[in-house]
Amino acid sequence: MFAAMALCTVFAVVIAMAQVVVARHRAGGAADLAALAAADRALQSTTAACGAARRVAAAQGAQLVRCTVRGDIADVTARARTGPFASDIRARAGPPTALGAEPIPDLGTSGT
Repeated sequence: MFAAMALCTVFAVVIAMAQVVVARHRAGGAADLAALAAADRALQSTTAACGAARRVAAAQGAQLVRCTVRGDIADVTARARTGPFASDIRARAGPPTALGAEPIPDLGTSGT
């Protein structure tokens, strides 16, 4: 009897932890994609950029909580719920900066 109760408790904790992980990953993916969508439309208008971010977040099963566009940089926060748990994740996207940006090496050519 005690072993069965202990096993059920462990099982409930594992399920709760899995729901937290799923919510966090869903929010992270939605925030990243929403930030990219907003950055893609950033030069059109803030309304167009945040509208695109909202649609992308919704398509990922998340809610856009915040969207800010400054120049061509988009900063968004997405919230995803799984069970009783919710996770808010922030992401930024924009063009690479010229200062400190390193070129991507061409791996297709060999030096021999």
